[in-house]
Formats: sequence, C-alpha cells, structure tokens
Amino acid sequence: MSIWKKPISVDELTRLHDDTAVLHLGIEFLEVGDDFIRARVPVDGRTRQPYGLLHGGVSVVLAETLGSCGAHYASPGGHRSVGLDINANHLKGATSGWVTGIARPVHIGRSTQVWQIDLTNEAGEMTCVSRITMAMLLPR
Repeated sequence: MSIWKKPISVDELTRLHDDTAVLHLGIEFLEVGDDFIRARVPVDGRTRQPYGLLHGGVSVVLAETLGSCGAHYASPGGHRSVGLDINANHLKGATSGWVTGIARPVHIGRSTQVWQIDLTNEAGEMTCVSRITMAMLLPR
C-alpha cells in the first residue's frame, strides 16, 4: 500500500528540482516505490572535497533532498514540510562512480515525520546513514 498522498514520479521529482542545487550537483532521481524514493549523486569534480572523496556535505544534500521529498509527498494537499533536524554518519568514503540514497519513513505523524536515508556506493557498501526530522505545517 502506497504512503503517497500527492502524485509522485521520477519525472515530477526531476521537474521540481530544475535550477536548484540538486541539478547543479548532478543528483538524479531513479525510482519511487510504495514507501521509498531512490536517487543518486555522481562522485566527480562538482561533488568531491580536496582529498578526492565525496564531500560529506553533498551526502547530506542527497539525504535531505530525499527525506524532504518523502515528507512532502506523504503529506496531505496544502500541508508543507520543513526540516527541523538532520544528522549524518559518514561510514566509508567514495572516490568515483555514484553514491545512491534510499529514503524510507520511520514515522509519519500529524505534526512531524522522521525519515531514514541510507547511502551506498556502487559496490553496495554503506557510505552514510542519515536521519531527518521534518515539521509538518498545516495549510494557511
């Protein structure tokens, strides 16, 4: 059973992020399932830090993008979601290829949502785990 309360698709997510940091960093939306969103970010000159690793902040941008999108599309029409807190544990560096993130809800409540985002490299190894808490704002 799908958790989505608004129409959602890879095309919709891609269109929504035109001319944003997501586009500039090369983040690509890959899949929307009944209870998850998957996207990936390239490890290249736009996203590496000076030591050749994927910048930790870019991992957090991917995580926040996925969790924020999840919260938005899992909320009723007219409701807005804003980030309250995000954390990230960087577990393994990535120097090339793609890092893929998948977001799934931990809690979908009336006033808050919590999303877990797991990032992996192309070998399937966990590179980062993140959790975002979103405040749900009622229609004005």
